[in-house]
Amino acid sequence: MISAIIVAAGRGTRMGPNVDKLFLELNGSPVVAHTWRRFDEAQSIDELVIVVRDGLQDSFSELAMTCKLTKPFRLVAGGPERQDSVWNGLQAISSRADIVVIQDAARPCTSPELIAATIAAAHETGAAVAAQPVTDTIKESGDGRLIARTLDRSRLWAVQTPQTFRTEIIRRALGEVRRRNLLVTDDTAACELIGQPVRLVVGTQPNPKITRPEDVPMLAALLQSRADGG
Repeated sequence: MISAIIVAAGRGTRMGPNVDKLFLELNGSPVVAHTWRRFDEAQSIDELVIVVRDGLQDSFSELAMTCKLTKPFRLVAGGPERQDSVWNGLQAISSRADIVVIQDAARPCTSPELIAATIAAAHETGAAVAAQPVTDTIKESGDGRLIARTLDRSRLWAVQTPQTFRTEIIRRALGEVRRRNLLVTDDTAACELIGQPVRLVVGTQPNPKITRPEDVPMLAALLQSRADGG
């Protein structure tokens, strides 16, 4: 059985005050609805757990009805950090789930092919992540003003979601993070902590995340292109 956890408990502070990026309208639907629909329609996914800010459960239940989403789902309250929200989601998935796919709610363009590819890679390796090789020249700066050095971009990758795991592996990895009281920026960092290899899975289509207001027109155009068969 394959479960998906959509992490929708963040506040998106880079969008500005009093702006909930997940409920910004994008081509007629909230951002999170596009993400949720991707996984609702993915044949590889059996159930969903949506991790939300406590108090927004009714809004998400209403969204599921409005969008006519059909796949079984559960709503779970998030925690203070992303890793805590993922942990809460892991406690809510089916006991029969041998693979779990973890997705940022603010990444609405993820293709079903990419979801399936990370699942296949996780079956083989135990952990997998959607990623793209870095193509820009990357500089390091100690003070944010002056360049300290240039990094070798041939060894650098930008990781995205989905991040997909055998369930027992991500539970063990995040359990170790919690035991050591560490803060990690993504779930694959927890795997690094326990020495678990993570497979890089390169997507063939853009898979951006909405972070700043200027991202909205680009994502709208990309979703429209997909809808038009582009």
